[in-house]
Amino acid sequence: MTPAPEPTVAAALATATRGRLLFGGDYNPEQWPEETWHEDVRLMKDAGVNSVTLGVFSWAKLEPQPGERDFGWLDRLMDLMHEAGIGVVLATPTSAPPPWMGRLHPDTLPRDADGRIEWWGGRQHFSHSSATYRRYAAAVTEDLAARYASHPALTMWHINNEYCTFDYGDEAAAAFRRWLRERYGTLDALNSAWGTAFWSQGYDTWDGILPPRHAHYLNNPSQVLDFRRFTSDMLLECYLAERDIVRRHTPHLPVTTNFMPLWIGVDAWRWAEEEDVVSVDLYPDPRDPLGAQQGALVQDMTRSQARGPWMLMEQAAGPVNWRGVNHPKPRGLNRLWSLQAVARGADAVCYFQWRQSRQGAEKFHSGMVSHAGEEGRTFQEVKRIGAELRRLHEVSGTGITADVAILHDWHSWWAATQDGRLSTEADHPDVLRAWHRALWQAHLTTDFAHPEHDLGRYRLVVVPQAYALTDKAIENLLAYVAQGGTLVCGFLTGVADQDDRVRPGGMDARLRELFGIRTLHEWWPLDAGETVECDGFRGTLWSEELEAEADETLAYKAGELDGLPAVLRNGRAWYLSTLPEPEALRGLLARIASEAGARPVLDGLPADVEAVRRGELLFLLHHGREPVTVTVPGTHHDLLTGETVTDRITLGRHGVAVLRP
Repeated sequence: MTPAPEPTVAAALATATRGRLLFGGDYNPEQWPEETWHEDVRLMKDAGVNSVTLGVFSWAKLEPQPGERDFGWLDRLMDLMHEAGIGVVLATPTSAPPPWMGRLHPDTLPRDADGRIEWWGGRQHFSHSSATYRRYAAAVTEDLAARYASHPALTMWHINNEYCTFDYGDEAAAAFRRWLRERYGTLDALNSAWGTAFWSQGYDTWDGILPPRHAHYLNNPSQVLDFRRFTSDMLLECYLAERDIVRRHTPHLPVTTNFMPLWIGVDAWRWAEEEDVVSVDLYPDPRDPLGAQQGALVQDMTRSQARGPWMLMEQAAGPVNWRGVNHPKPRGLNRLWSLQAVARGADAVCYFQWRQSRQGAEKFHSGMVSHAGEEGRTFQEVKRIGAELRRLHEVSGTGITADVAILHDWHSWWAATQDGRLSTEADHPDVLRAWHRALWQAHLTTDFAHPEHDLGRYRLVVVPQAYALTDKAIENLLAYVAQGGTLVCGFLTGVADQDDRVRPGGMDARLRELFGIRTLHEWWPLDAGETVECDGFRGTLWSEELEAEADETLAYKAGELDGLPAVLRNGRAWYLSTLPEPEALRGLLARIASEAGARPVLDGLPADVEAVRRGELLFLLHHGREPVTVTVPGTHHDLLTGETVTDRITLGRHGVAVLRP
């Protein structure tokens, strides 16, 4: 994978922001009587809304019968938004096909791994490989683009919504075979890559290959890995087809589609290369004590995919409706998490949705205007956020510099999730979150990067887990260390190649030499809740039986591995064969970062305070409830309050300060 290209001028988010921070959200006015629209505009202006997304789930209204078009209501809305000075992110409606499509064209409906049809009545009920679906999607997109290309309210295009459909049906099977032929060329090459000599799985004809449907026992893991790659590519084809249509009509406007955070179904590195604006939906649990860290992780990852400013396409103003228990956001938390997104690079803060629905599956999902109306706490907090974002306009377009990179690769994750793995407890996203949390709690700003990206600008690179690595990625890591970088890798890194073929020795020989590992004798996964004593800390999830020749080691102190190395340092390369408990991991990574020259934005920060420098501005975000005082040497101007701050500032419950020197 080559480094992502730089965005073009026409593709910049700045084309839509125009020197502002965008504020708004999904607007679904077709759910309401038309007289409500003017009331909505009044409230939007009161709240400082300057951007709305229209048409996300409007296919049945735009095309009530095959080939029929009803644009009159959308014409009136586009004009209304323009008159109010509110920009429109116009969506293609293709994530929710109308019921008539599935009824008339059953081939457009996806099937699950058991062969069951996913019927209409919800959303995302489309087969990404269906020629019929793609034809209808292209037609409605073409007509939308032609009609509104020159409309003055239009600022950006939003394609589909949260691409997330898997399909194991016959049309997908045929497309899978075509994809495999293009990838491998010959059946011999495919049989080799999939290791089909195991369990008598050798293929003598392309027609014999199916998606990994429900099997009597374990599916071939390399087949499953390729099917995940295929699914990401097929969904990307759907996106690109619609993107190219709207680009042809409006080459001057940016195009996006919204990611779900850290979702397993699409390779977001690959997708981000094809987006003008990278956008994401973000819904941390308000009751999760680590919700702010989850937000920071997603924000860091999205900013890294965007290579600069990005768009928070969806968040909740209050509760969601899809958890077992859906808690509202306590007073001040919506503001805190919104400004956290801006601190970590967002140039747009948007919600699902503007007005809380009275009917349908998401009527208990909050809106910027809740069921309590304009007097409700939710809308009053939204008004405050809108006013404060206007005061922060100068941050728009500015960047963030990080000395630390966390490596993540979807293909490695896909390979590591196979059913026949050694431990389901060592879940890749959980391990990734643990390492990011340690760095976040050490107040270190981090980027994310792909293992094949240029890493030269970072003082420290950490690899929480990279089960499958290409030769190019391994050589990239070796070159990074050889050029003076500091590398820290977690367990189960470099075990397999890109085809999920285990490397001789259980870890790539080049990496073993880098870390000073002579022999990896055996993996020793730990049970849920089990820990292992080590020098100065306890390890969780995993342990390994290693022989090493490293410069420095911390040893296991009990059990079968007593006296063997748990943590190794060999020059500038570190290897952790277990996951230290949170405080120990934080301390270890903070020490390594300091030795590598990576330091927090501010020293001596209270535990609950997050500090991020974006451009010239210093954001201080307090994730606790009790007031704290933060030492900030020098004199600063707080853009949120207009006050001058000298040497220290006190932050109240969920308090935020944005300081300019």
